[in-house]
Amino acid sequence: MQMELPYRTRIHVCENPRVVEAAADAGCGEPLICTSGSATTVVLTLLDALAAAGCAFVYHGDFDWPGIMLANRVVERYGAEPWRMGAEDYEYLATRAQAHGTPQLLLSGPRAEAVWDAELAPAMEALGIALHEEAALDLLLEDLG
Repeated sequence: MQMELPYRTRIHVCENPRVVEAAADAGCGEPLICTSGSATTVVLTLLDALAAAGCAFVYHGDFDWPGIMLANRVVERYGAEPWRMGAEDYEYLATRAQAHGTPQLLLSGPRAEAVWDAELAPAMEALGIALHEEAALDLLLEDLG
């Protein structure tokens, strides 16, 4: 597969299809690809082709251990920039969810260190809360224009 796009075209990559649905409903114009959980062969093939065409990636996923492991793979394989995926982002979103009375999902499973932010895993472990992408949906849509 060969693609021609302006060099360093910024491609947003997310984990949850709800982000794509909301972006479409909001009329967002930025390029967005969803892995729909762990990236499948077809998603990796598309990302490989976009990378070969010189695209740059930003990635957002769930703030849980499997989400961090998936983000690590995308960051390491494609040099993706984390997209609102730092310790400060997590702490802000967790605090906001608690303030709004959002039911809390407990963080479970083996800890995963984020390759892009050494403070993220300790922050997640300290609060013990898992956050799905929907917790950041308004911020992601704002970024997607």
